[in-house]
Amino acid sequence: MSKGKIPWPAVALLLATTTSGYLCRVNVSTAGAMLMNEFSLTQVAMGQIFSAFLLGYALFQIPSGILADRWGPRRVLAVATWLWVAITALQVLVGWGPFQTTVSVSIAVFMIFRFLLGISTSPSYPASAKAVSLWVPTIFQGRSNGIVLASVGLGSALAPPLVSYVMIHFGWRLAMIASSLPALAIAFVWLRFPQQTDVVSKNEIQKRDAEEKKVSLLSPSFILLTISYTLQGYVGYIFVSWFYLYLVQERHFSLLSGAWMGSLPWVLSIISIPLSGLLSDRLTSGRLGPTWGPRIIPIIGMALSGIFISIGANTESAWIAAISLAFATAFVMCVEGPFWTMMMRISHHRSGTAGGIMNTGSNVGGLISPTLTPILATYFGWETALHMAAGLAVVAAACWLGVRSEDSRVIKS
Repeated sequence: MSKGKIPWPAVALLLATTTSGYLCRVNVSTAGAMLMNEFSLTQVAMGQIFSAFLLGYALFQIPSGILADRWGPRRVLAVATWLWVAITALQVLVGWGPFQTTVSVSIAVFMIFRFLLGISTSPSYPASAKAVSLWVPTIFQGRSNGIVLASVGLGSALAPPLVSYVMIHFGWRLAMIASSLPALAIAFVWLRFPQQTDVVSKNEIQKRDAEEKKVSLLSPSFILLTISYTLQGYVGYIFVSWFYLYLVQERHFSLLSGAWMGSLPWVLSIISIPLSGLLSDRLTSGRLGPTWGPRIIPIIGMALSGIFISIGANTESAWIAAISLAFATAFVMCVEGPFWTMMMRISHHRSGTAGGIMNTGSNVGGLISPTLTPILATYFGWETALHMAAGLAVVAAACWLGVRSEDSRVIKS
């Protein structure tokens, strides 16, 4: 295969799309304080609203991946961005003016809209993976996936200051509308964005398909990859859900210092995710080759995450704990690019479907860990709960020893 080049406009648009989707996804977390006050919501009720999104998002990962394979990523992502804007606009109408109603009805309506937003957001990463597999030459797919997946850290870092600033000055409704404006802009860009099959030519795509044997998503490599990503999701969602509260309640940081330290993992992840994708590409195209090259970053990254989690759990120093756990987050997130790139090299032309399956595993882990972790902490202590996460990170790393690419093409940079 020729060296080719990275289609930067396409990769940048995928990053902007997934970041704007993440803003619409997490805006309600920041607006939650005002929502709870206005509607007299309990923490349990607010948790139900949060969970409604995750349920829709997890259930529709596989269907959205299948749609990306059949309809193409451009069409799927273009439709999705319009839905994000529309559903966000519908959410702000709840309890406003002529739409005022009882608390129980408001909760139910919010849950329905969040569930629908979860469904509409589900294509973000499977469809983006499909786009990278079609539009980006193989030797650049790791770094391209890393750039696109940096949206996780970027969205998590941007949402709190953006939403909170507008919310304080203009209320939560305008804050949520403001968080959807990037998605609105991206939706218009997709209308004008050209087809990208000229980046990886139709002849090259046909040649790839002709060289590939019938792809099975029941291969040992793909099963181990999905198990590993499920465990990675379990560990990662602990930090998404509980890192800030752990710092304030267990390590006794102030609300302000806890907020600053709570943003550190995502700032580090903005660097670690694309950097690991670049390193993975270099290792794969170098002497390590397509078998060991893709394994090194996930094995080292998740193993180091487990080590730093244990350090953070054991230390008496609150600051060392916070910094250690921040680095643990950056290491567990840095494996995103290699995961998605290996998925594409295993699944080939079924990368949308395979990405949906793999990401379903991650979100199953994400549904379990925010609930199980505080239960473990209540009965056995936070140190034990974090040590369990550390152990699962090491197991996730070990799974990669059985993962190998079924792509026999020579990959040289």
